[in-house]
Amino acid sequence: MDKRDAIGSWLSGPRAAAEDAGVDFGYRGQQLGLPEEGPGSIARPGRRLGALAVDWAMSVVIASQFITQGYGDHATSNWALLVFFLMSALTVATIGFTPGKRLFGLRVVALDTGRVSPLRALLRTALLCLAVPALIWDRDGRGLHDRLAKTVEVRI
Repeated sequence: MDKRDAIGSWLSGPRAAAEDAGVDFGYRGQQLGLPEEGPGSIARPGRRLGALAVDWAMSVVIASQFITQGYGDHATSNWALLVFFLMSALTVATIGFTPGKRLFGLRVVALDTGRVSPLRALLRTALLCLAVPALIWDRDGRGLHDRLAKTVEVRI
């Protein structure tokens, strides 16, 4: 074996090395029965982060203007987190998306029923507010918060 091949597979990561060995991973969402492209496909990370940024910005504006009367207060970030939690949990449980998700063409659906129950929305949002579960992704691009709540974020 040429040493450059060994170094290349190490630098490329385990997925590239497995693909070179003949393992077929398929596309993101294939194991969930979702289409590869278009409506109903797994949402891409860029859209998800954009929607999260819009929702967080809305929460900060609401907290700073209506609750703490200014952004300089240290309590504003805590209030913004509470506003974000309430907004996300209520809107995902009732209509399936937050304002940011709607703006970016995304929707949260349950894997088994399609509609997110209030309990699942609360669990998903609580884990999202902890941030760490949202940073751990599976091969389909779903965060740990989505896996535990048995939900998936798809394109509309």
